[in-house]
Amino acid sequence: MATTTALVLSEINAPFSFETVRLDALRPDEALVQIHASGICHTDLSCADGTLPAFAPAVFGHEGAGIVKEIGSQVQHVAVGDKVLLSFAHCQQCAQCEDGHPAHCYSFKALNFGGTRPDGSSAMRRQEERGGQALYSRFFGQSSFSRHTVVSVSSLVKVPDTTDLALFAPLGCGLQTGAGAVLNTLDVQPGSSVAVFGAGSVGMSAIMAAKMRRAKVIIAIDLQKSRLELASRLGATHTLLGSDPDIVAKIGELVPPNGVNYAVDCTGVPAVIETMIQALGSRGHAASVGAPTVSLATVVG
Repeated sequence: MATTTALVLSEINAPFSFETVRLDALRPDEALVQIHASGICHTDLSCADGTLPAFAPAVFGHEGAGIVKEIGSQVQHVAVGDKVLLSFAHCQQCAQCEDGHPAHCYSFKALNFGGTRPDGSSAMRRQEERGGQALYSRFFGQSSFSRHTVVSVSSLVKVPDTTDLALFAPLGCGLQTGAGAVLNTLDVQPGSSVAVFGAGSVGMSAIMAAKMRRAKVIIAIDLQKSRLELASRLGATHTLLGSDPDIVAKIGELVPPNGVNYAVDCTGVPAVIETMIQALGSRGHAASVGAPTVSLATVVG
């Protein structure tokens, strides 16, 4: 059994630490990938602190990018030596997957948050001197907080040899979440107006996607001026501070007579989601890609 170095969470809501861990032998539908870069997503941290369901000891990480070192017999779309981007796992067989919507896979939760292979086995273990326990792994089909990791075939995306893996890693989750909300879920149309609440990496991706779709008005809302300055460089036509008590009215002034065509919440904050809904114009469409930590109830109308 091969070994590698991984960032391990020993207990939920405890600090991470580097450990030498053991990698299980590859199954036919897996690949061994040497990780060159990995993003850190809020989902990783939410699992680590117990906000989202997970168990420990664990190896998280789901925005990985690296080079294929070994492949199983059923892996045909990548080869040893290929550069790959790692994304979420999906079954490739259900109606949603076959219809081209893998993010809606019927087995999404089990494959990405289950912490094991479908048969219940683990792809990673602690060293015997640390107890030899099975590690919660294959997180989003990859567990990229590791120098080498065992990856599900459906999580492997081949990229050109010229790809800067450090730049591409966040495409596996954060960037596609924001851009996907604009391009796919909302299907923003040319000449329309878009408000993006929260200008972190997900929000910036939504802003860039709105620019790609040639939206006429793109409004970025955030609490940090530095983020708003970057949002302007990436495509926002207007910026507003989220702390402004008159923000809904300000948005209405930018897109008369009564609000935006589309709005995206990237914060998961209930008060922000309510503000987003209030900022919509007639027949407006909204999407929230944040993760509220409390139950959310709002009045629409």
